[in-house]
Amino acid sequence: MKEIVVIVPENPSKLLSKMMSTVLDNRDFTIVKSADEVENLQNKRILFVLELNEIGTSNVLNNIFSKLYKMGKDSLKDSEGTVLIHSNYTMFTKTMAQSVIFLANNLGCSFVGRPLVEATGNLENFIAMEKVYNMPLENICLYQCQELGKRFFCDDFNSIEKKKKLLVLHSSNRQVSNTLTLWDMVKKSLHNIEINEINVGNGNVLDCKGCPYKTCKHLGNQSRCFYGGIVVEEIYPAILEADSLLFICPNYNDMITANLVATINRLTALYRQTKFYDKSIFSIIVSGYSGGDALGKQLISSLNMNKTFRLPPYFSLMAIANDKGSIEKVPNIETLAKSFAERIINSI
Repeated sequence: MKEIVVIVPENPSKLLSKMMSTVLDNRDFTIVKSADEVENLQNKRILFVLELNEIGTSNVLNNIFSKLYKMGKDSLKDSEGTVLIHSNYTMFTKTMAQSVIFLANNLGCSFVGRPLVEATGNLENFIAMEKVYNMPLENICLYQCQELGKRFFCDDFNSIEKKKKLLVLHSSNRQVSNTLTLWDMVKKSLHNIEINEINVGNGNVLDCKGCPYKTCKHLGNQSRCFYGGIVVEEIYPAILEADSLLFICPNYNDMITANLVATINRLTALYRQTKFYDKSIFSIIVSGYSGGDALGKQLISSLNMNKTFRLPPYFSLMAIANDKGSIEKVPNIETLAKSFAERIINSI
């Protein structure tokens, strides 16, 4: 059993303390409150417990991460993480969670699917769930903490039987795409894995239109969606068959491309039928200038925090390449691609 470490950079509110206690459920743990207390955090179960101020920051947490990064890129190797956040305000809980998960993941920390429970000022973020749970807002919050604790401490991802199947989704043109060229480098080292590559480009993916919950759930139970097309005919069956998904994301305007966003939005119907806790996500992101981290955080938020996909350590391979073919001139790019392929193999 991995040692439990709770990182609490600020004094938690009464509600956040309840959330933390609910997740931990009387388990023994070590607490870390400052960078000075950070020692070996490899091979641990790490619970980030964050009380946000009015601008959604924590200087103490920044210092903790600064020390971890100075300790090296493997300072959280083989650790697993989850996040609790409370704020007296309505903003910043999600963006802070994205940053924490992104920073920790780059140091080798994995995250179970849906690793976050957030509580905003007056618990407004739980209002939409009242009809589903039929209980007071705080009780919904604590119930979600209880469920998170079960997933987090009972997670044994390595025991799941793998099919060794990888689904690759992109919307790029191979003739000009540095991102697809980088994927080709990675693919050369993916041995003994069945790869299914689907191009969702050419404007053939209708975005989600927000069907009523009952309609979406009814169709999802049949692995269908009201808007049909390639998402239902090809992508839904491919996701159900795959162990892992890899998103190939060129960065044009610090956003995931439209067809990939539409594809992710359309996963809601399938999600009504089945959860994705046993499937991992990876990404390859190539930016012309900068901003790869912005896309990485979008994928974390939409797929790991919302759609329950597991986030394996170092889930994203990022590079900067602007002109056609310039990805091949990035220093050590072939070595980086091979290492990324090895991480995918180890996860599958």
